Amino acid sequence: MAEFEFTTPIEIRFSDLDAYGHVNNALFFTYLETARIKLFQQHFGAFLDSELMFLVVRAECDYLLPIELNDPLQISICTDQVRRSSFDFSYRMYDGAGKVFAAAKTVMVCYDPKIKKPAAIPPEIKAVFLQQ
Repeated sequence: MAEFEFTTPIEIRFSDLDAYGHVNNALFFTYLETARIKLFQQHFGAFLDSELMFLVVRAECDYLLPIELNDPLQISICTDQVRRSSFDFSYRMYDGAGKVFAAAKTVMVCYDPKIKKPAAIPPEIKAVFLQQ
């Protein structure tokens, strides 16, 4: 059950294409990273200056359809589960009109580099993810 949703357009560049004329599958993870950065910049800009980091500890992607140069691309990110120091993001890569290119998931951990251990997710971030 999704708690929070964020959607952003992603620009496809000609250099993203492989020899088959579609976006190389490795770039799907770069697109997911771009969407995550946009999410954090838009919702947690002040937090980005803190000592804590969010690390991807697991990533998976189901490739459903190839993405071509002229395809409009949007990525929606939802939180599926929010725990003390980690949360799951699920992603949908689509064209905005029903065509789904991929479904993906990352497990994110809030990490304190000073103590080199996971840390509790700040309450202001947790509140947004849980829509409180």
